[in-house]
Amino acid sequence: MRQCVIGFLALILSAVPLPARETGAARDMREAATAFLASLDVAQRQSATFTFDADERTNWHYNTRERKGLALSAMTDAQRKAAVHLIRTGLSAKGFDKAEAIRQMEIVLGELQKTSRSPEYYLLAVFGEPKAASPWGWRYEGHHLSQNWTVVEGQAVASSPQFFGSNPAEVRAGPKTGTRILAAEEDLARSLVTSLDAQQRADAIVGDVAPLEMMTADNREALRQPDVGITYARLSKGQRELLMRLIDEYAHAQVPAIAEARLARVRQGGLDAVRFAWIGPVERGKPHYYRIQGAEFLIEYDNTQNEANHAHAVWRDFKGDFGRDLLAEHYRSAPHHAGQIAAAEEAQRARHSHTHANGQAEQPEQTDHDARHAKGVAHPHTHPHAGAKKVAR
Repeated sequence: MRQCVIGFLALILSAVPLPARETGAARDMREAATAFLASLDVAQRQSATFTFDADERTNWHYNTRERKGLALSAMTDAQRKAAVHLIRTGLSAKGFDKAEAIRQMEIVLGELQKTSRSPEYYLLAVFGEPKAASPWGWRYEGHHLSQNWTVVEGQAVASSPQFFGSNPAEVRAGPKTGTRILAAEEDLARSLVTSLDAQQRADAIVGDVAPLEMMTADNREALRQPDVGITYARLSKGQRELLMRLIDEYAHAQVPAIAEARLARVRQGGLDAVRFAWIGPVERGKPHYYRIQGAEFLIEYDNTQNEANHAHAVWRDFKGDFGRDLLAEHYRSAPHHAGQIAAAEEAQRARHSHTHANGQAEQPEQTDHDARHAKGVAHPHTHPHAGAKKVAR
């Protein structure tokens, strides 16, 4: 009888799907987030945490503004150590160094603008409970930095939008003279565009006046841009290597496991159709913009403001920003959880539909000095091919 019962239980258990094993990156994030939250007092935890379906989860920005979350300045040394540990579970050593350099650039910018700016006003926010069995997310954000991660079922990690920026793009005076935080993002792209022959350039350079801002700006959903520019298939072997090095530079801002998963999706989407488009002069020091667009991802870079000394660089996923594709799959397998999140995301789309419908984005940060130099620079949404009228070259 006992054997029959044991056999019956074994049969039942075999029919129940076991939870998938938690991946290393997801586990590291969950453990670090749990430790960080445990280090906070009640008031700090209230500032740092939000429900997973909160509108704030997709309310990302890279301009100077008031933000929600817990600022580094509000943390004790021990809490800050826990916060840094969490950040390092998302960003690679290279990505972390860029983020730190961006924070410190606030001091340089404050001196240039003769204003008070703080490298301590960078905030962490956690959305939902860090658990292996349920979706949760977190964000690290401040001026010119926005990193967003979503973890689903302990198995998959979404890591976009990923934004880095620098003002100035190159420090030209003072003790940090020569510092260029986004040097690789600019130099690799310029090496690629200047390596093109005349026929290739005719395809790759799609406008002569660079837009003032990235096409997708800080929209909550990244819209696919027109398929213009030169395809990977039309590049030489050396040029293809340059393009892949450029894509790799963006991808490997994340820890290796996440970066490699990103690159695998890029390849799965088909490399031959990936397009590189450039707008503006190719000479260094001139306002310019480029993008790399594949089946599912978009990279954008602009350096146009402040006399082409103010750079922005972003990685977006058309379906995967904030883990939307991962969440859709999760809710298909657990539909009883889907209603609340689906309703919240629909409300978000409704609130921001006017942004997408009329092509307007939040205006880039500018001073009066910047505006004088913006004359004649196309707005990113004033033409269908993301650039001014193309001229012969």
